[in-house]
Amino acid sequence: MTGKERDRRITDVGTLKALAHPLRMRLYRNLTLARVATASQLAEAVDEAVSLVSYHLRKLAEHGLIEEAEPQSADGRERWWQPASEGVSIRDEDFQDAPQVAAAHAAATRIFADQRIDMYRRWLDERSTWNPEWNRTATSTESAVRLTVEETAELNKELLALLHKYDELGRVADAAGDTEGRENVAVHTYTFPFRA
Repeated sequence: MTGKERDRRITDVGTLKALAHPLRMRLYRNLTLARVATASQLAEAVDEAVSLVSYHLRKLAEHGLIEEAEPQSADGRERWWQPASEGVSIRDEDFQDAPQVAAAHAAATRIFADQRIDMYRRWLDERSTWNPEWNRTATSTESAVRLTVEETAELNKELLALLHKYDELGRVADAAGDTEGRENVAVHTYTFPFRA
């Protein structure tokens, strides 16, 4: 483990809005994957101008979502950035104290869901370029189970613990140089009640 806070809980609307900007969310996601990067590297990854990316990185930093990192090269002209925590957590209960705050939370979570759906659609469009093993391993499942609020909370806790276990396994392997066959894997889970 890196010693950073795991799943920093965002509780203020300013930080929520800073992260909910579509380009900032893409930058945050790319920086999380790279772990350390410059504005130039991130600009290339998201196909945007370096000056625009630098501006948005500073906004993320103002809200404590990212921070400056130790330089990774002798070239001192560029700033290196890293996530300030090992992920973030956004909970509905933290954004219900006023209608405008609840509306900001709803808008932000829709942006996050749209970006996740876009990621999955990109996979569907590109799956023929991946090897057969990845195609066999990638899944899309839907389960409808009957649970109480307490059981759903426990399910969420267990799923998150399992994801943290595999995240740490990948980090340790990367640190040891074991990168052969390793790819970024998105895992999106949603638990919510519904009536048929």
